[in-house]
Amino acid sequence: MALPRPSEMFDREREWSALGAFAGDTRPGAALGIVSGRRRQGKTFLLRALCQATGGFYFAADEAADAESLRRLGAALGEYLGTPTTLVPQDWHEAVDALLALGRERPVPVVIDEFPYLARVNTQLPSIVQNALAPLRAERDESRSRLLLCGSAMSFMGRLLGGNAPLRGRASLELVVPTLDHRLAAEFWGIDDPVTALKVNAIVGGTPAYRREFVRDDVPAGPDDFDPWVLRTVLSPTSPLFREARYLLADEPEIKDAGLYHSVLAAIASGNASRGGIASYLGRKSGDLAHPLTVLEDCGLVVREPDVFRDNRTAYRIAEPLVTFYHAVMRPIWSDLEHSRDAGRLWERSRSRFESGVMGPHFEQVCRYWTRFTAPPELLGDYPNRVGSGAVNDPSNKTSHQLDVVAFGLEDGGRSPLLAIGEAKWQEVMGTAHLDRLRRVRALLAGQGRYGAETAKLVCYSGAGFSEALRREAAEGTDVVLVGADALYR
Repeated sequence: MALPRPSEMFDREREWSALGAFAGDTRPGAALGIVSGRRRQGKTFLLRALCQATGGFYFAADEAADAESLRRLGAALGEYLGTPTTLVPQDWHEAVDALLALGRERPVPVVIDEFPYLARVNTQLPSIVQNALAPLRAERDESRSRLLLCGSAMSFMGRLLGGNAPLRGRASLELVVPTLDHRLAAEFWGIDDPVTALKVNAIVGGTPAYRREFVRDDVPAGPDDFDPWVLRTVLSPTSPLFREARYLLADEPEIKDAGLYHSVLAAIASGNASRGGIASYLGRKSGDLAHPLTVLEDCGLVVREPDVFRDNRTAYRIAEPLVTFYHAVMRPIWSDLEHSRDAGRLWERSRSRFESGVMGPHFEQVCRYWTRFTAPPELLGDYPNRVGSGAVNDPSNKTSHQLDVVAFGLEDGGRSPLLAIGEAKWQEVMGTAHLDRLRRVRALLAGQGRYGAETAKLVCYSGAGFSEALRREAAEGTDVVLVGADALYR
């Protein structure tokens, strides 16, 4: 029987169902699960709720010396078991066996939250867990503990089960708790106006804690309240959101030279999407950036996206909207904001950077996500299997055309049909000139022999609307699709 979901839990049906099935598995033998996700996504809430619903054991690790962590774990175990004296494990071998012993009578979830804190101090801990879960070991075979290791350090958690890591092959659950997408985020924030929802999403993304804990349910009352909301939350030095982007970087243990990583992020936020462009912005060689870019990818702060037409060409994108907002808007005026200068005037002067450096790229990404995952299949004639962006060469005009949205269907005979190409404009009312450009690009792709290009849909995405002439074209033809801000929330 499915575990009832707490009434106060928003969404997370998939995650709760997976955790409930894992915790309630009645088969003999201890089992291991790995739960990860960026900070503030609600992992701790999920795991605490799971333990409360099932009578499980929950332990939150701190940054502490190894001996102190052992003492704290022993105290928590003693309290959970109701022993008259405090338990004091001699080492982590004994401690992990004590955790497995909790499941001798029944399946029981055993949660160690912020596991990276423990493993950074005692690097043998993953191996100790591996050995404790070895087959034919009585402590493992006679237990039905469902051990859940949780952490927010994405680079560390990603390596727990990778390559030759000790725990590779030991876990029967690997759960990543994602941020809410733009539609769920709007529902969570209670914002009905799509333009306002997109603007808020471009700043705080889909991180649940930013509404509840960080701004204490301060939500824009409507379109006219967006600017005042920005001033009283993210641009206010008294708001926790004000410094959060800096803390997100500091939270990652793999990042040693924070200044370099902030500069890399600033370069990307300034529109430098290629490694060469980032290197030029920083005045460094391209090869010098291989490591910091890889670390930022492993941390989940940066995403590398290939050009859909050329695999050897990639673009980097910041994955956390608040980090983009910080580098595009806040960092250039940080000192003035800290010293409580006229924030309203500073925000007004920064609006152009917000619209071009934050809203424009964010709108494009939302359009790609919507096309890939939530657009009705009849819109493009099939389910998109791959959606990205790319550049198409135009030799006769000695130029190239950038496509914000390119959708491919499932492979058919070794080839992926091109379902649609599109352009996304946040501030611009789109007209027939945009449609003519898309038609030109479609003809170029057909000339290159791209499978399905002749019938590919031409999609115009706009946050500002469409001209009457373009609306007539869309109404009269079958190959033109118009997607406004409101459609992204349907």
